[in-house]
Amino acid sequence: MTKKMAACAQSMLEWWQDLATQAEGQREMEVSSQLQELTSDVISHTAFGSSYVEGKEVFQAQKELQTLAAESLLNVNIPGYNRYIPSRRNLHRWKLERRVRNTLMHIIQGRLDSKDSSYANDLLGLMMESRRSNTDQERKRQILSMNEIIDECKTFFFAGQETTSHLLTWTVLLLCTNQEWHERLREEVLRKCGTGITNADMLSKLKLVTMVLLEALRLYGPAVMMQRMAAKDLTLGNLVIPKDTRLAIPIAIIHRNKEVWGANADEFNPLRYKNGISKAVKHPNALLAFSIGPRACIGQNFAMLEAKTVIAMILQRFLLSLSPNYIHAPADMLTLQPQYGLPILLRALKV
Repeated sequence: MTKKMAACAQSMLEWWQDLATQAEGQREMEVSSQLQELTSDVISHTAFGSSYVEGKEVFQAQKELQTLAAESLLNVNIPGYNRYIPSRRNLHRWKLERRVRNTLMHIIQGRLDSKDSSYANDLLGLMMESRRSNTDQERKRQILSMNEIIDECKTFFFAGQETTSHLLTWTVLLLCTNQEWHERLREEVLRKCGTGITNADMLSKLKLVTMVLLEALRLYGPAVMMQRMAAKDLTLGNLVIPKDTRLAIPIAIIHRNKEVWGANADEFNPLRYKNGISKAVKHPNALLAFSIGPRACIGQNFAMLEAKTVIAMILQRFLLSLSPNYIHAPADMLTLQPQYGLPILLRALKV
């Protein structure tokens, strides 16, 4: 899987290299959109494998659905009307949802019709393999229905692309605005990985890179809030929470709470993680970027591995600095992202 991540990153960085070389010095480039393209490439290859092109179609439709969902949060909610009335917005949303479902069904049907003995070694193939059964008793114990597989595909495609791309974007911003850490990370990457293609063993040794990624997740976590529903009546201190109460957990506020993270909670300070997450904060579960407990993000290791791969390969090849055209405007569009993109100045290194 690391090889696929590195191959996707290599393709993007070779294009960056050409542009920087043509500029004969440094080149201004808006990178947030390109990092989204990169993470969509990665999740398309790892999730859909040989069905990569069709996987990209799913990504494009999901992206439009995300924009519609974010815009709907700003509208007045009229029960029944906003969701079911065939307004122009809803007709477009329904069309996109059918497009996603039909594309995924086409991919799945192609695997089902294949004469191969397995469904391929990607995430979709692994889920379909869980449905393979030889007896009636096994069929009754099927782990995932076809509808569940489609829903899971939509989930890991959105989560696997969207959140990781914004983690990379905010990490690049923090490196551009903290040149001391930019140089420290580059030295670590060259010391541990050299100038060649990174692998999982190399990435596991990048302690400083990991610390910076954790701090980026704290300061600019992709999810600013999450919701949970109480499974039973609860009492928290003097607060009584009845069963089925929907709870909103303000991740962004918790991540900058000075009572939890200390007086420098608003500052970029990766060294707080030098002895691990539990020693960086007054409560062991205060870093909620991937949630915690049984409903924690199952893709967090995938996301961190991908982020390490991309950051390491960028630092091997380029010096980064912030463009004067950058406007700092974090916007909550279901995920936290720079409203006006991230223009940076890129200078190629001799590798």
